[in-house]
Amino acid sequence: MRKYSQISPRLFELNRKRFTQMMEPNSIAIFYSADQLTRNGDCFFPFRQNSDLFYLTGLDQEEVVLVLYPDCPKGNSFKEIVFTRQTNEHIKIWEGYKYTKEDASQTSGVATVYWSSDMASILNELILLSDAVYVNANENDRASGEVPVRDERLSKILMDKYPAQRFIRSAPLMKKLRMIKSELEIDLMQKACDITNLAYRRVLQQIKPGMMEFEVEAEIIYEFIRNGANGHAYSPIIASGANACVLHYNDNNQQIQSGDLILMDFGAEYANYAADTTRTIPVNGKFTERQKQVYNAVLRVKRAAEQMLVPGNNLINYHKEVGKVMESELIGLGLIQKSDVETQNPDWPAYKKYFMHGTSHHLGLDVHDLCERYVNFEKGMVFTCEPGIYIPEEGIGIRIEDDLLITENGVVNLMAHLPIEVEEIETIMNSGN
Repeated sequence: MRKYSQISPRLFELNRKRFTQMMEPNSIAIFYSADQLTRNGDCFFPFRQNSDLFYLTGLDQEEVVLVLYPDCPKGNSFKEIVFTRQTNEHIKIWEGYKYTKEDASQTSGVATVYWSSDMASILNELILLSDAVYVNANENDRASGEVPVRDERLSKILMDKYPAQRFIRSAPLMKKLRMIKSELEIDLMQKACDITNLAYRRVLQQIKPGMMEFEVEAEIIYEFIRNGANGHAYSPIIASGANACVLHYNDNNQQIQSGDLILMDFGAEYANYAADTTRTIPVNGKFTERQKQVYNAVLRVKRAAEQMLVPGNNLINYHKEVGKVMESELIGLGLIQKSDVETQNPDWPAYKKYFMHGTSHHLGLDVHDLCERYVNFEKGMVFTCEPGIYIPEEGIGIRIEDDLLITENGVVNLMAHLPIEVEEIETIMNSGN
């Protein structure tokens, strides 16, 4: 069984309704669960469900297939079908609980559930009745894996078997849907952020010079698991001193030293929804004047960026304007000069020397959530906001990150309860509680 509490099937019923309303007439859509991935030998990595299938069903188990056919001429019982692996006493003894038909129906809200052994004949008839087939693929534009995912492999088999059928991509529809979060999704994301807050506050109390970075990581995962999170939403970055200037530092194997800062980029995954925060704190509980100066500059950029996350703006203009704010702060810190700006390469502005990544990305079931990059912001979108300044020559790397929901009346910070001000951080770290 999963660690998280049962999710209302209303969420998945709503998501399927939104998807089927966008489908072409007399078309069918097929979504497959994720693979069980081999770790080594006969061992598997922990199973993580395909985000699209989870979005549409809430079914968090391997060997699940969803078929949607809203115009099916066979009748209502074939408009939504779940196929799942049939369990038995042998599986129960060796692997534990698996969905019964009734459990799969209650979890997903799909009334019609068949065992996987019935799928070939049923699916064959439905595909032949339809005029087009929606097939899914991993179209996250950040994806770079070389191994085809299960959706892609099994869709290719269908294309080979039905060469005269017309196949359509599901991903453009999923992108439109998943960018806009419902209230039920926001509740789950808030829970992930709340658990992340508990872990961060634990670190503020436990961290001290001489610890190893991985010991800090251990404090975080302890709080995640004891509060019902799946675990980390992504590989955590626990980067002390100059390590913080390595953007995707994951070694987490160095001793943390008094006088250094430690940059911690981590987030809980709850019910498959991700939190994503970064906080940078002084190892010994006290910022130096220079560290404080740089930290507050990053915080000012973050607060300015938050004001730009409004309906009607877009990522292109947003990142450009945030860059201008960062440019001013870096001049104030003495890191770049006005002359550097005047002579800069417009394709790589002067501020990029110390702030080389983007400020925000969509967040949801994936930490870099499925999205269309070039559409305007809308209410219901959730973005990270994570400016940073990285100064290798000073051994300083500072990033501050929160998760923000866009509304018609400004952003709602899902991580508003995480300590962020210099004085607040120092007070907690030195409270002795």
